[in-house]
Amino acid sequence: MLNLRKKILVAIDGSPQSDKAAEEAVRLAAGNQSPFKSRIYALLVLPNAPTSTYTDFVPAAPMTETKKWDELRERIFYVIEKCATEHEIPLEMIVEYGDPADKIINLAKREEIDVIVIGSSGKGFVQRRLKGSVSHAVASNAACSVFIVRG
Repeated sequence: MLNLRKKILVAIDGSPQSDKAAEEAVRLAAGNQSPFKSRIYALLVLPNAPTSTYTDFVPAAPMTETKKWDELRERIFYVIEKCATEHEIPLEMIVEYGDPADKIINLAKREEIDVIVIGSSGKGFVQRRLKGSVSHAVASNAACSVFIVRG
């Protein structure tokens, strides 16, 4: 079997499921024994910034421009940074705003990702029907392979 460098996209949100997905992404990248290192793209998708209304005099700043952002970013990306550093895997951390499923699929197309690693939300049937499942939407619409990590 020919082992070539892989581009791996992992969806990060700070949850235990995304931490497991981060560990699996690093395990996949570290398992590549070819001289070409795999690369991991860690994507955090934040909800759209709230739109201001006529009663707002000053619109709220995006999350990435608040004082708490550095601490929050460090906590969310901690597992993937630690694991990637330990295994000497190149890591690119990306933060975007919008719908998580759309952003994951679009980044995968744009960067020609080989595999997407995403945690399963563990939502029950009712919540999944009402809110939808990001992992299901990604698995149904991605052009590449999707590895869903169960919690």
